[in-house]
Amino acid sequence: MKQPFEQVVADHGLTVLRVCRAVLGPHPDADDAWSETFLAALRAYPELPDGANVEAWLVTIAHRKAIDATRARQRQAFPVGETPERASTIGTPGSGDLDLWAAVKALPDKQRQAVAYRYLGGLTYQQIAGILGGTADAARRAAADGVKKLRIHYYSAGTLSEGANR
Repeated sequence: MKQPFEQVVADHGLTVLRVCRAVLGPHPDADDAWSETFLAALRAYPELPDGANVEAWLVTIAHRKAIDATRARQRQAFPVGETPERASTIGTPGSGDLDLWAAVKALPDKQRQAVAYRYLGGLTYQQIAGILGGTADAARRAAADGVKKLRIHYYSAGTLSEGANR
């Protein structure tokens, strides 16, 4: 016959706390992991076989709860003294190639959008036409014209050789 759960907590509580503190250190998360261990154990205790090693079972639960707390702590944001002021490069094609970005930015709106949707977004010309309005042929033409202007820009700047990327 199993002991009352209250007795299990009294008998093994210190061992479980030691395991939690061994993994987490003297941090309030260790106390939380101890509590979570016994909450999980309370739910599972009725299904535990009569001859099971209760201490080993609790230590396993405690170890897993402490690891969970460690992972949760690593995902939390932490304060920093001063955040750096810098422009985001998210969404910038080839973040290091500012000349390309300037050339893309210089394209007329429809061409720039068609190039971005087609070559960065991977959309079909039919999907682009749905976004920009017009036909798939018009979207294809806008993208082709935009790419042509980018090639001319790069050929005149000497960035690409005449046979590259054709």
